[in-house]
Amino acid sequence: MLSRVSAAAVLGIQAFPVLVEVDLQSGLPSFSTVGLPDEAVRESRDRVRAAIMNSGYAFPSARVTVNLAPADLRKEGSGFDLAIAVGLLAAQGLVRLEAAADLLLVGELSLDGGLKPVRGVLSVAIAARERGFRGVVLPPESAAEAALVREVEVYPARRLEDVVAAFNGGPQLVRSTPAAPSDTGASAETQLEEVRGQEFARRALEVSAAGGHNILLVGPPGTGKTMLSRCLPGILPLLAPEEALETTRIHSVVGLVSQQEPLVRRRPFRAPHHTVSYAGLIGGGVHPRPGEVSLAHNGVLFLDELPEFRRSILENLRQPLEAGEVTIARAAISMTFPSRFVLAAAMNPCA
Repeated sequence: MLSRVSAAAVLGIQAFPVLVEVDLQSGLPSFSTVGLPDEAVRESRDRVRAAIMNSGYAFPSARVTVNLAPADLRKEGSGFDLAIAVGLLAAQGLVRLEAAADLLLVGELSLDGGLKPVRGVLSVAIAARERGFRGVVLPPESAAEAALVREVEVYPARRLEDVVAAFNGGPQLVRSTPAAPSDTGASAETQLEEVRGQEFARRALEVSAAGGHNILLVGPPGTGKTMLSRCLPGILPLLAPEEALETTRIHSVVGLVSQQEPLVRRRPFRAPHHTVSYAGLIGGGVHPRPGEVSLAHNGVLFLDELPEFRRSILENLRQPLEAGEVTIARAAISMTFPSRFVLAAAMNPCA
């Protein structure tokens, strides 16, 4: 018997709907996952088996084939657990999928059937809006983040059996509503009014903030270069709604979004150490992920002890500074991440 449910794959900061097909055939019991899954997706067979059995359902004694379509799109992470489990139960006739036809199912399963949060749910909600899906079913810890996309219905579920009961006409999942933004965390950690003296440096920061200009602070150790640079986000305006959503999307895929305050409203301040690698600063990896230049998008990137950074690292800043984005090309895929920021740097005077 065959069943189909929808999930989502996150690549870079983009998310794409994935059709999860589960087929049961007679034969020796086995569990096979196809469709370019990574190791975390392959391991889902053990999590899904334990979650289904510990939730009181029968695991099929058959040849199980799970296909993640499109097959040429790489699938990463544990966010497919919920969709695979629901598809398995539907293939056995234990779940009616009519209510799930226009929903994306996202979440990692614990061995007892509980749902655990995953990264990138804001990108998933945006993909649901763009591809015409009605809503998303996900863990409660991720609901506030996904609810930032107001056009999409967000249904938090704590356990696998809650999702099954809702699809079978039992107690329905309660839709999560966007929380009103609070002022907590909206102000910078260091305020410019706390600085005494340094009139020339204060004026330079104000000019930088007003025009979005990059700034270099030069002075002997202990004169307050780092503290002054940390004041820069405090005199920049709060992020506009679209800027906040775009910035939060980047922070979401690397797991930096707070459950208490899911929307990033204050302009980010990133200060990588001078030993940072190319992938850490620009972004990259086998499957490219955002680096510091993208995490500083719409905010400030601070390079302390500028001459200590390797020349090759500094030269790689040319594209993001000129174009406001960075493109990372690999043999299998090419990704572009936004990276518009104010560059603040500090150094000691040359001897």
